Amino acid sequence: RPPAGAASVPIGRRRAHQRAQRVAPVGASGDVAALLFDCDGVLVDTERDGHRVAFNEAFKRKGLDHVWDVDLYGHLLEIGGGKERMTKYFNDVADREPFKSITDAAARAELVKSLHLLKTDIFMEIVEGGTMPLRPGVARLVHEAIDAGVTVAVCSTSNERAVSTIVRVML
Repeated sequence: RPPAGAASVPIGRRRAHQRAQRVAPVGASGDVAALLFDCDGVLVDTERDGHRVAFNEAFKRKGLDHVWDVDLYGHLLEIGGGKERMTKYFNDVADREPFKSITDAAARAELVKSLHLLKTDIFMEIVEGGTMPLRPGVARLVHEAIDAGVTVAVCSTSNERAVSTIVRVML
């Protein structure tokens, strides 16, 4: 219960107001001082247009007849980590290659590891090629902010080399 005399604000609205106060503009004139972006899913859809495409290309280069479409990949994203994602998928389709003929757990893990390394190299080729589209409005917003003197930064827990390359190549 709020103390006597305190305004009664629903919890959700109170928390939203408290968040807004913490992230309010800090400039003396109320101007925005900085604009921070995440990379994955904000600047570009790296999962759909990068990692998924790279997984498919890795399968193709290794002669594996597997294609992850957008819907399947969306479900696979419920599994954290690329190697874990591949392992789960190949276990689910163990009646098909490569797990059909590779039954030893260590050999399966080694195959998944090598596929993941190839996938990572292909992903970097995609990033460096600049073929992942920016999300709508991102380039305009970033350039307008910079033109207005606002500091723009990207924060991410993703691979630093990939994020830096996305920023350098696409923005």
